[in-house]
Amino acid sequence: MTTTDSTLGTTSMTTATLTAPETTPAAHRRPRNWTTPALVVLLVGTAVLYLWNLTDSGWGNSYYAAATQAGSQSWTAWLFGGLDAGGVITVDKPPVFLWISGLFARIFGFSSWTVLAPQAIEGVLAVWLLYATVKRTSGAVAGLIAGAALAVTPVAVLMFRFNLPDALLVLLMVAGAYCTVRALEKASGWWLALAGVAIGFAFLTKMGQAFLVLPAFTAAYLLAAPTTLPKRFLHLLGAGLAVAVSAGWFIALVALWPADSRPYIGGSSNDSLWELAIGYNGLGRIFGGSGGGMVVGGNGNANIGFGGSTGIDRLFGASMGGEISWLLPAALIGLVAGLWFTRRMPRTDKTRAALVLWGLWVLGNGIVFSFMSGITHPYYTVAVAPGVAALVAIAGREMWRGRKHFPVRVALALMVAAAGFWGFALLQRYADWMPWIRWTVAALTVLVATAIVMGARRTAALALITSLFSSAAFGVATAATAHGGSIPMSGPASYSSGMGGGMGGGMDQVSDELADLLRNTTGTWAAATTSAQSAASLSLASGKAVIGIGGWSGGDPAPTLEEFEQYVADGRIGYFVSGGGMGGGRGGGNEISEWVAANYEAMTIGGSTVYQLG
Repeated sequence: MTTTDSTLGTTSMTTATLTAPETTPAAHRRPRNWTTPALVVLLVGTAVLYLWNLTDSGWGNSYYAAATQAGSQSWTAWLFGGLDAGGVITVDKPPVFLWISGLFARIFGFSSWTVLAPQAIEGVLAVWLLYATVKRTSGAVAGLIAGAALAVTPVAVLMFRFNLPDALLVLLMVAGAYCTVRALEKASGWWLALAGVAIGFAFLTKMGQAFLVLPAFTAAYLLAAPTTLPKRFLHLLGAGLAVAVSAGWFIALVALWPADSRPYIGGSSNDSLWELAIGYNGLGRIFGGSGGGMVVGGNGNANIGFGGSTGIDRLFGASMGGEISWLLPAALIGLVAGLWFTRRMPRTDKTRAALVLWGLWVLGNGIVFSFMSGITHPYYTVAVAPGVAALVAIAGREMWRGRKHFPVRVALALMVAAAGFWGFALLQRYADWMPWIRWTVAALTVLVATAIVMGARRTAALALITSLFSSAAFGVATAATAHGGSIPMSGPASYSSGMGGGMGGGMDQVSDELADLLRNTTGTWAAATTSAQSAASLSLASGKAVIGIGGWSGGDPAPTLEEFEQYVADGRIGYFVSGGGMGGGRGGGNEISEWVAANYEAMTIGGSTVYQLG
């Protein structure tokens, strides 16, 4: 159906054409029973990509690996996310993602596999949930495209093969989107409340970052839920309450639990999980302040491991571009075109609602990551990946259905061209790595985009391949590379390994002699040291609890000098291993080091300076 429409051209499609089924006679339509086998192939392929040679990365981030080890040895450490099984201090994040790896380690034994596999499984589940979410608004084909696009996004491959909280964060946020889409179908307050529960637990995974998708969920429901405006607001109020309860119960538990029988909340200034959320892991990340005694970089920081300079182009820059931006230009084009072509649809139109949800998801996360001036790492952008994948799939599928109309073909060709040529530009940054890939992509992009504009048929598969080829190649290269440290980055080994050690979280070398010495201790803690990174390495090497004085930043007041002296007097600490790292600051690491040096005799074991305390 065509009309004369001055806004689109002399002869153009109506808004109904974009979302209406094609008018191909039923006898000539291809059966869709292939979508279920295709989903199985997608999920199996994703599992292989995420699990293959997974243990090549060893412990991944040793800081969190040590916390998983502690959780496998102590239920108190498991509950609070303790860095050591003795219960001195927690990691500087809430513990939900460690609950999963801790349970894995208890069931299957503590190993590199049980540390890393939970994230890979969460990645497969995220791909499946994204497929299911997009399918409900745009069909199985779009769902498959979205799932595949997420699966091969380089930063997603990186995070779903690494022990950081971002993998579970993404899974829970996608679960929230699925529940929101279900709520939109029949204005279900219960489904919307479940979305709130998912985001509440996402908060307990990585705190305030989980809330960046709430505006997207809220706007989509207010816009498109098929009920009255008062009921929409009432349902949103209920969902907000669900967020508060599902996030707040653990904050209340920490506040009510006797402080002397649980670990100190690492990264906080007053042993408070709420303060950690607002300070170090909240406003401090956005505005460059700090909690836990640590300030890193600010506006204009060019360090690639900390996101590069702030600005609207940050997601496309040297730091974040190779992580997330492969399909971002195509997604933004699809968002604008999709909203334009559906502008006259009824308020409850599901395609437009989906575009609003995923579009605000991308814009909300993208703007924050572009301008936040506190601690920022490139891998944070994995939270943008589901939105980008969904937008490309939904907009691409809907414009393919309306390809009989020239303006729609032009928009679709622009999406393909943006994906192809930007992929070429990104690969050009890694000029020595398989140059044939970028030139193949460039040639395909020209051919396919031209064919689409000219109205050529049977170009769907080529358009999909052209759009995903660069991202997929870089994603596979990421999977083939071992990663470690606290600032892992995507890409082939020759380009990503330089950031592996990052700012701590990597594996310090521990001599066999020192590991054996600690392994044979019988106290609560085999040793103490002034670096959380060193403590993690000692703990992983020996299998014993080790105190990382001052926590991640070295600035947390745990343990105090008085507490440390009491531990020693009670015979609960075997050795003190002198270390630098990030220790010191107001946490008292230097004070404890000076006290040990003044009262005990140093010896050298395996190249380390060690003091025997008990």
